[in-house]
Amino acid sequence: MKVLVTEQIASEGLDILRAKAEVDVRLRPDPGELVSLIGDYEALVVRSETRVTREVIEAGRKLQVIARAGVGVDNIDIDAATQRGIVVVNAPAANTIAAAEHTVALMLALARHIPQAHAHLAAGTWARSNFIGIEVRNKTLGIVGLGNVGSEVARRVQGLQMKVIAHDPFVSPEYAHNLRVELVSLERLLRESDFITLHLPLTDASRGLIGARELSLVKPSVRIINCARGGLIDEEALCRAIEEGRVAGAALDVFSQEPPVGSPLLRNERVICTPHLGASTHEAQVSVSVEAAEQVVEVLKGRPARYAVNAPLIPPETLAFLGPFFDVASTVARVAAQLQEGQAGSIDIVYEGDIANYDVTTLKAAVIGGLLEGISEERVNVVNANMIAQRRGLKVTEHKDPACENYSSLITVSVNTSSGTTTVAGTVMRGEQHIVRVGDYWIDVVPKRGSYFLFSDHRDRPGLIGAVGMVTGQADINISSMQVARLQARGDALMVLELDEPLRDEHIRQLLAIPDLYTAKVVKL
Repeated sequence: MKVLVTEQIASEGLDILRAKAEVDVRLRPDPGELVSLIGDYEALVVRSETRVTREVIEAGRKLQVIARAGVGVDNIDIDAATQRGIVVVNAPAANTIAAAEHTVALMLALARHIPQAHAHLAAGTWARSNFIGIEVRNKTLGIVGLGNVGSEVARRVQGLQMKVIAHDPFVSPEYAHNLRVELVSLERLLRESDFITLHLPLTDASRGLIGARELSLVKPSVRIINCARGGLIDEEALCRAIEEGRVAGAALDVFSQEPPVGSPLLRNERVICTPHLGASTHEAQVSVSVEAAEQVVEVLKGRPARYAVNAPLIPPETLAFLGPFFDVASTVARVAAQLQEGQAGSIDIVYEGDIANYDVTTLKAAVIGGLLEGISEERVNVVNANMIAQRRGLKVTEHKDPACENYSSLITVSVNTSSGTTTVAGTVMRGEQHIVRVGDYWIDVVPKRGSYFLFSDHRDRPGLIGAVGMVTGQADINISSMQVARLQARGDALMVLELDEPLRDEHIRQLLAIPDLYTAKVVKL
């Protein structure tokens, strides 16, 4: 077996590889050189700079595994690797402690003005009275995203006698209780926290999560930390809030543009900036190298990898039938995640009709992945789906029924939370996916990626649909399709509108002011 390493990894990782294979280290080959080299190797180990394109993967006629010594796999064409049956692995847990410790370090630096005080003293100014700080003891830390890093931050700050609250709709109350963390809404977290730290992936749903509206809710004494992803915070809104005294300070390790050339945040004395150092410790670099190398060895031995980020190949005959249902499983889960209220505790998945005769393991992974999209940085697949759900304290149950009353096949996902149960079902008809049930209502909605839908519960009465149309019309937002379902005349009903653009918060408030309209939620797919 031969392994090609194209970027610097720790010697401990190289030793593991060399004990089992012939290892060649060719640092930073250009794209053409990599294409010409890769055909002789069974494994490729990279970090963030090597672009593993479809061309590289297709040239790797012997490739069995591609390892990323780190977390992100944006530089690897996952789809191309999966189509070729090549396992892609990463090291998502290896830098968890480093990122958590950097978060705590920035929090303490914010509290005591450490970088600013050092800069003044180095410039010859002894100005003790200018840098009176605060204690973190008895302060409230709000953690947005209670995944691997967020959980480790929670464990560490409790040793500093801080109160910890968190917002993460897909962590069970039992898990949070064991961490001694109180789960709260995002709005309450913003209002009550003395420090706020973000630990989320950057997705369409989380981009700009902390913007002008959110910053209008916080205490003027709040301090905000971001060691997760640039783009989670509207940097212009944050800078303005700090300058106006509505936010006491911020510490940023990541930026929407890196390096953040010309950013006014770099010139603000109440902002601490570091150049994406969250994972930059000697121990973390060793850990990611060892973790990646160990998985390469396992795959070359024909064993499953611990952190495979792509699904294994599916037999052609199974793929021909199940393929269209992957999107259905993911879509109904994404809809359920955006409609649900409260803290999720368990997930029920029901497969009815012809689909019940197949191995649906990959569909379960698609459901869990859809539920956690925008919440977890981990790519969910058949290898890690159960582990990720278990780590978050989520109980997932599955049921198969070969009989289906209304459709040839149906996937139903029910999210059971502290506030009730949200149920969404979908199927495939005429070669496209359809959402056919929400709660107790049977509908027929064709979801499209990137589209917006307004879901509203209301009492069936004359004039209500027109009142909703008045709000969308005044907002200059076009309705491209509409579905209405009711349980009985003048009883409870559900309306689903497909919109060309999302409604803003003010429009939602106008809708909720309409008599007999109970809920109004915009879902983005």
